Amino acid sequence: MNKKINLAVASAALVLGASAANAGIVIPAGEWTLDVNGNVNAYATMHNFDDDATNSITGGLSGYKDVNGESDSQSINTGLLPSWLGFTGTTRQNDLDVSFTISLQPNVSDNGAGDAKTPLNRQAFITFGDKSWGTVKLGKDLGIFAADAILNDMTLLGFGAPGASATSGASTSLGGIGTGYIYPAWKGQVAYTTPNMNGFQATIGITNPNQNFGSAYQDQFGYEGKASYDFAAGDAKGKVWVSGASYDVTTASSASSGNVTTAAVVKTYSILHLLAASATDTGRGTVSFLVTISDASVTATVAAVTAKSYDAQVVDIGASVSLGNFGLTGYYYDGEGVGTTIFGANGATTAGLERDSDGGYVQATFVIPTGTKLGASYGVSNLDLASGEATSSLVEENKRWTVGAYHPLTKHLNLVAEYNKVEAESHNNLKAESDSFSLGAILFF
Repeated sequence: MNKKINLAVASAALVLGASAANAGIVIPAGEWTLDVNGNVNAYATMHNFDDDATNSITGGLSGYKDVNGESDSQSINTGLLPSWLGFTGTTRQNDLDVSFTISLQPNVSDNGAGDAKTPLNRQAFITFGDKSWGTVKLGKDLGIFAADAILNDMTLLGFGAPGASATSGASTSLGGIGTGYIYPAWKGQVAYTTPNMNGFQATIGITNPNQNFGSAYQDQFGYEGKASYDFAAGDAKGKVWVSGASYDVTTASSASSGNVTTAAVVKTYSILHLLAASATDTGRGTVSFLVTISDASVTATVAAVTAKSYDAQVVDIGASVSLGNFGLTGYYYDGEGVGTTIFGANGATTAGLERDSDGGYVQATFVIPTGTKLGASYGVSNLDLASGEATSSLVEENKRWTVGAYHPLTKHLNLVAEYNKVEAESHNNLKAESDSFSLGAILFF
């Protein structure tokens, strides 16, 4: 009987190797087979920030010193992969393979006095199909574009760029998101995947169109697709993939609010003044003054904002190859209107002018005789200004260096040590840097 492994476990298997792929608690239940699976992970991370908030970069990922000038911060959080509990049920009915998947992701840390973080719910979908003609998926799951970029990122087992987790107790770190690839996000979708044809497979789908584009409604679905080829030759095996996404975006409009007048503000102050009769006289009197200051009224016009339309489009290409104990991954993306970290964020100006973006990462890993996987990775994400756009503190480049060690203490339990350096630079030459060191563990079941 084939085991359908939850995304959290399957993705880790890409990074760790075959040991994690056997995870999952399989329970026969009449006509159904239930697979309960997931992970728990936590990392103690020490952060150091080189710059204060005067170097604040819009879209920068380095982080900054706090208001007291403190450059060090510590946190206990999950890494890029949240802790995960997934339920997948499979059955064969009327010559169809039918399944459902529902998962939830609790939080490990919260910096508040109470547990204020809302658990994530990243998956709720059904599939049906047959190996002869393919599979249909309906519901919420990882996006199609850039999915392979994040699933092949070694920081999926670790921390990567801290993001908000450095100070706020955020649900997850960023891994390589925004420093090598755009977050594929978890999207409502209807998708079709072809059967596996001697290693070749393709997926095409429609998705919810509201992907952080700053508008209330969209009149077209988003479109995403990918194609991949798995190969093996002797001791070498690997995968090559391409994917893309296209969204027709219309920004929100607003009517002019006309002339808005701020009323004059009148403030009265009482001043107590001590008087002396002469320089040598100790007798004193007092005089009280009332001072009234009136601010002039201000009249301003809030102009109408006209809806603008633009196309957000992006493509990528990647490859992952392993030869014995050595692994190598390379990835590149190029787009317009899609931003640089969260899909759609900072992708265009308020006037609807598209900003071009590109980036990628390279990653090398090697398994030493103890079974420990050592890895090094470099990633960068670039964001251009739109045509005619004035220079600003908008991020121009986020880049990251990662060095990590991932040791299988048992079949399902892995110890992790990771160092990450993140640098950000804006279009007006602001720069910010930060370093982080993480120690923790991740357990799959």
